[in-house]
Amino acid sequence: MSHYPEPGTWTTCVACGRHVHHSQWGPLRQCPYCKHWQRLTAQRRLDQLVDPGSFHALPMPERPVNELHFPGYDQKLARAAQRTTSSEAVVIGTATVRHHPAVFAVMDSYFMMGTLNTAVTRRIVTASRVARKRHLPLIIVTASGGARMQEGVYALVGMNLILAEFARLAAVPVPLITVLTDPTMGGISASFAFRGDVVVAEAGAKIGFAGARVIQQTMPVDLPADFQTAASLLDHGMLDAVVERPRLRAYLANVLAAYHLEGDVNHG
Repeated sequence: MSHYPEPGTWTTCVACGRHVHHSQWGPLRQCPYCKHWQRLTAQRRLDQLVDPGSFHALPMPERPVNELHFPGYDQKLARAAQRTTSSEAVVIGTATVRHHPAVFAVMDSYFMMGTLNTAVTRRIVTASRVARKRHLPLIIVTASGGARMQEGVYALVGMNLILAEFARLAAVPVPLITVLTDPTMGGISASFAFRGDVVVAEAGAKIGFAGARVIQQTMPVDLPADFQTAASLLDHGMLDAVVERPRLRAYLANVLAAYHLEGDVNHG
């Protein structure tokens, strides 16, 4: 019998460095010592936001994404899929939030840092098309480091494709709600993260374009302590609200109730 703990029993909090037993994180994944919110997988995020049993994934045909034959990329995709049990860095589907229907696209930073590629682009565009067809609000939860370098310009084009689709969504009109979580960086923040009719951030989220370390290595500047924090962006008028994780479901339910759309979550 081994005296070592089972793998995954203890994890280190990235904020305070304390070792935390898996039972101490709680269902919302908060460090018991420093109150830092741990990043969530797409599945955990859905469990937190939507009504139990209401989420129905939208089917997506799988297509090859390594068009540039980037060395080692296929192996990285396989490892990410094994680690997250997802086939890509976003999960899309329909669900209800306190009985209010919506279409969801939830990004997963545990899958190659939630980076945008051709497959993620197709899924987000598909989610928006379903929202248009069924006349349902679209809720996007961002958690991404930006565009995926292994797909080069194909990944960058995805930002424009998503923005073009969101313009069609706005013309219906169907509300777009973006929930910015940690991290929302790079091309995601520069393109569609702030395009929502309602833009809300989870408390403690890091949101920006280039990271602080990159900026300081490029320019000899002193950055404020709250640089690229959700609280700072709210102070500067970039967000509608900053909401603590336990209150996010109630906040979204109130937003959906205010729009009061009579779309169909099941058909169409």
